[in-house]
Amino acid sequence: MKVSITTSEKTQVGKGMHSYRVEAVGAIKKRSSPKDAQARSLTAVPPWSWQAPLSPSSLDSPPWPPCQVPSSPSPASPVTVAAAAPEEKKGKEPEREKLPPIVSAGASATAGLDRGAKGQISTFSNFISTVSQKKEAAESRGSPTHLVFPNIKNVRDLPPICLDVRQKQRISIDGLPSEMKASVLPEPMLPVQPKTMKDFLEDIEKVKSSGDWKAVHDFYLATFDSFPELNAAFKKDATASFNTIEDSGINAKFVNAVYDALLNTPQDIQKTVLKGIINSLLREWKGPRTKDDLRAYFILLQNPQFNNTSTYVIYAHLLRQIATLVEADHHFLVHWFKKLSQKRFKQLVERLLQFISLRLFPAKPEEFPPITKCSWWIPSASKVLALLNTANSLVHPSLISYTDFYNSTLDHIDLMEEYHTWQSFGNSHRFSFCQYPFVISIAAKKMIIQRDSEQQMISIARQSLVDKVSRRQRPDMNMLFLNMKVRRTHLVSDSLDELTRKRADLKKKLKVTFVGEAGLDMGGLTKEWFLLLIRQIFHPDYGMFTYHKDSHCHWFSSFKCDNYSEFRLVGILMGLAVYNSITLDIRFPPCCYKKLLSPPVVPSDQNTPVGVCSVTIDDLCQIMPELAHGLSELLSYEGNVEEDFYSTFQVFQEEFGIIKSYNLKPGGDKIPVTNQNRKEYVQFYIDFLLNKSIYKQFAAFYYGFHSVCASNALMLLRPEEVEILVCGSPELDMHALQRSTQYDGYAKTDVTIRYFWEVVLGFPLDLQKKLLHFTTGSDRVPVGGMADLNFKISKNETSTNWLPVAHTCFNQLCLPPYKSKKDLKQKLIIGISNSEGFGLE
Repeated sequence: MKVSITTSEKTQVGKGMHSYRVEAVGAIKKRSSPKDAQARSLTAVPPWSWQAPLSPSSLDSPPWPPCQVPSSPSPASPVTVAAAAPEEKKGKEPEREKLPPIVSAGASATAGLDRGAKGQISTFSNFISTVSQKKEAAESRGSPTHLVFPNIKNVRDLPPICLDVRQKQRISIDGLPSEMKASVLPEPMLPVQPKTMKDFLEDIEKVKSSGDWKAVHDFYLATFDSFPELNAAFKKDATASFNTIEDSGINAKFVNAVYDALLNTPQDIQKTVLKGIINSLLREWKGPRTKDDLRAYFILLQNPQFNNTSTYVIYAHLLRQIATLVEADHHFLVHWFKKLSQKRFKQLVERLLQFISLRLFPAKPEEFPPITKCSWWIPSASKVLALLNTANSLVHPSLISYTDFYNSTLDHIDLMEEYHTWQSFGNSHRFSFCQYPFVISIAAKKMIIQRDSEQQMISIARQSLVDKVSRRQRPDMNMLFLNMKVRRTHLVSDSLDELTRKRADLKKKLKVTFVGEAGLDMGGLTKEWFLLLIRQIFHPDYGMFTYHKDSHCHWFSSFKCDNYSEFRLVGILMGLAVYNSITLDIRFPPCCYKKLLSPPVVPSDQNTPVGVCSVTIDDLCQIMPELAHGLSELLSYEGNVEEDFYSTFQVFQEEFGIIKSYNLKPGGDKIPVTNQNRKEYVQFYIDFLLNKSIYKQFAAFYYGFHSVCASNALMLLRPEEVEILVCGSPELDMHALQRSTQYDGYAKTDVTIRYFWEVVLGFPLDLQKKLLHFTTGSDRVPVGGMADLNFKISKNETSTNWLPVAHTCFNQLCLPPYKSKKDLKQKLIIGISNSEGFGLE
């Protein structure tokens, strides 16, 4: 017999308790009429229960208010389950068969199971005592003892009663003697599918002509009445068993059609759906989950009604039930999410981001419960958003950009407090947005890194000052900075010597002085030092890096050398650039930044490999596209690889004119590449090129970068975000540059300035990038956008026959007062197209 407990309408709110009505339902549920379902939906939950004060924020606690869930009985406070007398209603409620009362400890089986409605119902603790006594008596006598259920047919086993979310032990029916169990009946079948997609769409079309919503109303009422009904409606095959993690078995087109039509239905239908969801969540929130339950969650999460703030209380409870699922169930949902269309997937993400934003900054605070009563809302939403982020990362190419997960609202909260909470408590029960860094924008992450850097700088500077004073020495204000004195003629060697000697000062504010030149570094000299040093180090004649024309990027030279300190210098330069908010003109492939975060924090064990990550043929394609294409052809070759290619697990490289061979595995020169092992060959070859052959060079580079950026804040970054911090963003917005430009000698209404912006806004993208590179030294945009460039146009009081001049260290363009638009365009294109070594200071 299936036992269900429903809440009667007579609720004792003040005492925090419910009256419960116990009813018996047949083993195979008889399909109820829509009217019956509607009557039940109105009695399943008190109207105040979804607005009641909620329990603490821990995700491990039950997601319903204590007054809504009957607590487990204890000896001190026994809970008696009494049949509540139904209240008189206007409509007549259908008769329901009632479960016979359970025998008390002192009553006989047959007497205690009399079906009189007024009979005494025993307490739960007495029932446990009765069962224990029966079990002990059966064991002592060695003879079977039968419980007789008169006038009851089709009795089925009660399901095992497992640990609930409050971890209180309950009795299990499995522990009973076999003679005390009822006979096993087949599992109940799912309800019959009410309508096909074709039937539903036909009903929608009929409404347009007749205006009669009854058929549509009945469909929504029946479908959202329970999780089994949802599965019956939307499963491709209602009777099919669960086969694979990759396929949810849901008819996605039908789900989309039902939800698209829902928002255009009358309000009573939309309220019916929400009531059905409330009843389903209250009914299903306890106990182990089945795959049909997961399908129901998957379907309900796509409901567009949750865009409305009036539904947020229901939405929050749905999110919490999903967030508290076990890890195995989360795996199923992740694989189902990645099968969604791009449109539906993005809608889910945007809905969750809006939910978090409006909970943080509600337009009408009275719409929601106090934040202290529902502090679990945001953690639950963040956990579900993490599942979607994981699903997005499993798809290549991803369904949406990683930047679509950014929540710009978080830029306006105290993220340093979030960061310090995360630093102190990690991923424990204390929630912090830093546990879910994918929702924090790159601008906010830059702010965290800068603040963290400033705090470290101030701490180090303060300690230096205290040391001086403690030794009764006069403090020198220069000790508060990392002062670099270099000669232009020995730029690399002087810089390396200075950084080596002042290794303890790397986290101080950087100031640069060129020997023999008068000048105060207000930021321009520092930027010039970076530009000149990077250009010299990355010059092909220097031999440290190889430039690949096909991919337009640099990669580490695999040539062996005795001193890797210059690779360490490059790492320090990148770290100083991030620390001092300077954008560098460096062209590394994305794979480089993935290696730079492997691991994101320097390991304490020096024997632990650093800068080694899992690489694929896609990573190789970013550096050597031709070689990657050749290896792809090898993988897809349909002929005999061994006979046609005649290759072994041995590769060759040229170093200083000498060809050297390397085995990809022990004895590789004697192992032929075949159709069976070609995947292994390709993987070993890629790993050799991107990891093993440059390990020492990259390790020095890794340690140099992390000697400056030794911060846990790096753990918040994706490889793409590290690249943006170092090199800036490739996305140009010339209109934003126009709005933020400053003028010296010109006004923005002057004819020359108007001509300038008409010409620049009409440039193709490649010329716009050349202009940016000409004036700033880089064709990329800093993290803060064009406004952070502090771009300035100054009037150059010279002949209009002169070309424009740029001061890259100040992001300044000196423009003669050209009289015609044609002349300005011609001179500007000549200047920006021949800018290498021209007009740079």
